[in-house]
Amino acid sequence: MTIGRILASRSFEIVTCEAGCTVARAIELLAEHRIGALPVVEHGSVVGIFSERDVIYLLRKHGPQALSLSVNEAMTAPAVTVDAATEALEALSLMTRRRIRHLPVMEGGRMTGFVSIGDLVKYRIEKVQAEAEAMRSYIQTA
Repeated sequence: MTIGRILASRSFEIVTCEAGCTVARAIELLAEHRIGALPVVEHGSVVGIFSERDVIYLLRKHGPQALSLSVNEAMTAPAVTVDAATEALEALSLMTRRRIRHLPVMEGGRMTGFVSIGDLVKYRIEKVQAEAEAMRSYIQTA
């Protein structure tokens, strides 16, 4: 299954922030939408990812003053991306190797989706369960 098919099976809003956004505002967006990361955009292009991990590292380094910094000073950049044709297991492997939990999905230079490791693990679990059920059915009818 491809990333595109996973995205097609759900409806969602991609919450983003601008590179010049303050860390405090980005944290508000994360909390308000109950999400773990935001694609950071500048002039319509994804330039990085701002995640909960970035908040932790920034607070450790700068303390409370970190909240007034801009996201472009804290984000992980450049963003690792995939396209809609990427196989789900390939994307999951990429996330595991790179130790990241979110991937912008790009088509023609613009972001068309955003997937988390949770989305891909859910797909993988559903696939394993379907295979197990098919095997049980086969065994019962053999």
